[in-house]
Amino acid sequence: MTDHLIGLLLGAEEDWPQAFEQILRRVGPLSYDGDQHTVSSERLTIEPFNLTDPVRTDLVIDRLAYWYYHPREWLKKASLVNGTYLLNSPFTFQSMEKHSAYCAMLRLGLHVPDTILVPYKNPIDNVRWAYTAAKYNQSFDLDQLADQLGYPLYMKPFDGGGWRGVSRVDDRGDLHRAYDESGEMLMHLQATVDYDHFARALSIGAETMVMDFRPDQPMHNRYAVSHGFLSESAGKQAVAISRIVNAFFRWEFNSAEMLVKGDDVYPIDYANACPDVAVTSLHYYFPWAIKALVKWSVYCVVTGRRGSVDLSTRAYFDIADSDRSYDEKLDAYLDLADAYFETDRYADWCSDHLPHLDEAVHEWVTGPDFDRLLRETVQATYPAHEQDQFMAHFRGLIGLWADDQSSA
Repeated sequence: MTDHLIGLLLGAEEDWPQAFEQILRRVGPLSYDGDQHTVSSERLTIEPFNLTDPVRTDLVIDRLAYWYYHPREWLKKASLVNGTYLLNSPFTFQSMEKHSAYCAMLRLGLHVPDTILVPYKNPIDNVRWAYTAAKYNQSFDLDQLADQLGYPLYMKPFDGGGWRGVSRVDDRGDLHRAYDESGEMLMHLQATVDYDHFARALSIGAETMVMDFRPDQPMHNRYAVSHGFLSESAGKQAVAISRIVNAFFRWEFNSAEMLVKGDDVYPIDYANACPDVAVTSLHYYFPWAIKALVKWSVYCVVTGRRGSVDLSTRAYFDIADSDRSYDEKLDAYLDLADAYFETDRYADWCSDHLPHLDEAVHEWVTGPDFDRLLRETVQATYPAHEQDQFMAHFRGLIGLWADDQSSA
């Protein structure tokens, strides 16, 4: 019997960790490669550690280290010294911002909107900045850059997340107001697209869900339950591009945003170290997300999948530099991504070893334990006079998911 332990490194979240723990308990012992395997989880604590300390967890789902350095350094130690599998690896954090993802996607020939990086509005907090700025900073015409991109455009931090510091710029007044308010944030100016749909893709390991996202709505209403809202070609591209950029950077738990016009897909944000998996935002898609996270985590620890920070960029660039068409390049990139995520092996393994999980998740989601979790989350999120309204809202959406699963 081999016992595997998954560690949850958490911030302020309570809903999805409880769901993950509940669903993981329903996995049960698994027979694989001549052995019996059990998989459990624990929430990790923050404390001093010796660089030679053993690490009990086979895999860590990290939701904290992107912004908290102490657990980040523990994760690096766990990976380098102990071989712990990480979702996501802190060695990729320097790339896990908009700028690196834009550059990689442009190099691969994907349709990133025209983007310009502009210098800081205000001096950064460094004693050497004044000298460097006075000697080397070139003056530039912000209005001319915006005219080059065309209005409307967006100003956004190069490393932003959660819509921090993002401004829609409709004219020169908006432009200077947004730049003045950017302070010490390093900003992109990015052209926009007259789009039909704003799509958001959540990728967990070898699985991806593309959702109809409405950023102008309140969070509980942003993910529309809308199947087939993209054309066949755009839907294929949205899934493929999400998985390609994840495989390129070795990200295994990430969300992506794209603007879609007809059959054309324009990536605008493909790097999120802590993608949204809250029940009060994902609602209908929440059971899929937690089930996918459980399946990928169990697959990794039971099959002994090894973590890697080696980026095989040359294989991608060879495709980019070839004379293939855009669609042919996407297919070739996707072959590389499927190889990294072991897509076919993963699907076969889940079919052989987790055939009961769909029914177990459906039973839990339609039972009293999930309803208790939902009520606790709503009570912690919304004022008392709105709680009954939101309970009915989320129960309805989760009930729709359950009905759809029963029909399928």
